[in-house]
Amino acid sequence: MLDYVTIFAFGLVAVAFAAVSLIAAQLLRPRAYDPIKGTTYECGITATGTTEIKTNVRFYLYALLFVIFDVETLFVYPWAVTAKSLGNIALVEMFVFLSILFFGLIYAWKKGALQWE
Repeated sequence: MLDYVTIFAFGLVAVAFAAVSLIAAQLLRPRAYDPIKGTTYECGITATGTTEIKTNVRFYLYALLFVIFDVETLFVYPWAVTAKSLGNIALVEMFVFLSILFFGLIYAWKKGALQWE
């Protein structure tokens, strides 16, 4: 039971630290709002337009697909190093894993996630 008390104490300290930090930041921050601070700065040139830009969602789709397939290759490498000692069941499992990955790629391709227009 002592182990749980230690874990509870660490959790309590973490929550207290977060709460004290947020309260201190709220009390110590400057109160006056400066409208110039919220404007766009373009190296001395008078700013035109808004600061908000619309980013194409395809950037995020490409990034997510890259991360997914990159992480999958990280799973394949250790298997390839120890494949001989793992046996045939590991070979079958890797073929299942790679087929799921392949069908995911085909699905993304068919849905148009890889088209850049």
